[in-house]
Formats: sequence, C-alpha cells, structure tokens
Amino acid sequence: MIPDDLVLWVIIAALLLGIVGSAVRVLFEYERGVIFRLGRYSSVKGPGLRFIIPVVDKLIKVSLRTVVMDVPPQDVITKDNVSVKVNAVVYFRVLSPDKALIEVENYLYATSQLAQTSLRSVLGQAELDELLAERERINQHLQEILDRQTDPWGVKVSNVEIKHVDLPVEMQRAMARQAEAERERRSKVIHALGEFQASQKLADAAGVLSSESGALQLRFLQTLTEVATEKNSTIIFPVPIDLIQPFLDKKMADKE
Repeated sequence: MIPDDLVLWVIIAALLLGIVGSAVRVLFEYERGVIFRLGRYSSVKGPGLRFIIPVVDKLIKVSLRTVVMDVPPQDVITKDNVSVKVNAVVYFRVLSPDKALIEVENYLYATSQLAQTSLRSVLGQAELDELLAERERINQHLQEILDRQTDPWGVKVSNVEIKHVDLPVEMQRAMARQAEAERERRSKVIHALGEFQASQKLADAAGVLSSESGALQLRFLQTLTEVATEKNSTIIFPVPIDLIQPFLDKKMADKE
C-alpha cells in the first residue's frame, strides 16, 4: 500500500511544477512578449528567460522579423479602361508589439487586405503605359500609402513590389504592332538622316574639288587606280571634257 502522505506530496509537487512551468517563458532574440495582467496591458518583455505570475498574467509572443506577404492577383481596370491582372509582394515588420495586438485584431490579415485594396485603388488611377514604364514610382506610392495606414498598428511597411502584370492577348498583339511600327519609324528617320548627312558631305567635297582646277583630274585618276586593282576585263571610265578640250581646240586651229 502507498502511504496517503506520499500521494499527497506527489500531487503537491506536480502542482508546484505545473505552476513554475506556467510562470517561465523563453523568448527568442527576434521575439517580444506582451504581458496582459488581469486583462490589462502591463508591459513588453525582451528576449531571454522571463517570469510571469501564473493565472494573473498572460504573455503573447510577437515576432519582429520581416514578413514577406504575397498579394494575390487582383483584377484591375486602368485609367484608360484596360483590364489587367496584377499581383505584388509586401515587405513589413512589427515595430510596436503592443500596438500590433491592441489596435488591430489580426495585423497580418489586416495588412493583407489593406494591400489588396490599395493595389486596386492606385493602379486604377494609372494608365497602362504608366503601369508598365513607371513601376518604380507606383511601388513607392503604394509603400507610402500602406506605411501611413499601418502606422497606428505599430507596423512598418518597408517595400512594395509589383511582381507581374498579366495583359489580355488582344492588348499584347496591339502593343506588338505598335512596337513594330515604332521601330520602322525609327529606321526611316535614321535612314533619312544618313542621306541628309551624306548629301552635306558630298556638297562639301564638290566645293573643295571645284576650288582647284586640277583636283577633279586627280580624283579621276585615283578612282581609275582603285578600279584597276580589281580583275576586270572591261573598264568604263568617264573622261571629263576639260581634259581633251586643248586637243580639240588645236585640231580646230589646224583646220583653219
């Protein structure tokens, strides 16, 4: 038979161990403990071994690490009436654990819903070209809006990034045709500019050649030398009339 006194001492020891176990809490470096005493906010405890009053105190752990939250794809109609599907990612962390528990019921869910509504609202005020070309500015604007609205909750939104913009197939085809037309326009402009610059250089060269009487003959001889380097059986080379004019004049004088 087990003595009744021994059973009583075992029960008392178990109760004491349970009380001590419920009074001891261990907080990691990235955690903070918010203590509520009889339902009222008491204090915030840092990392390490912490003791609370059993039954009287309740400790809730809050992580201070950066949370990476994926915003589900949102159907957005831009300012120029283009329907797109956009998703994003939000980076935020808790700065005030007490506010994160007291001011809002679930700060993770609240931040997620706020990010979705802000994403639709901000992108609905931008045109499609702005959404594609000025993504950094839109990201900054979203971050400022979310940070301002989550500040009363003790949450700091550090960054917002638009991940992907899904365009309709018809819009992708229209943009492809627009890009092709733009490249063709640039090609024509560059070609016309090249022709204009070449004509200017030819006019300058003609001016230089006409300023010296023997420059044109030297140019013809140089061209003939360049053509002669090729293995051609026939060479057609224009002869300027000025080159044979003295011989024609001499022949006419002999006839007279």
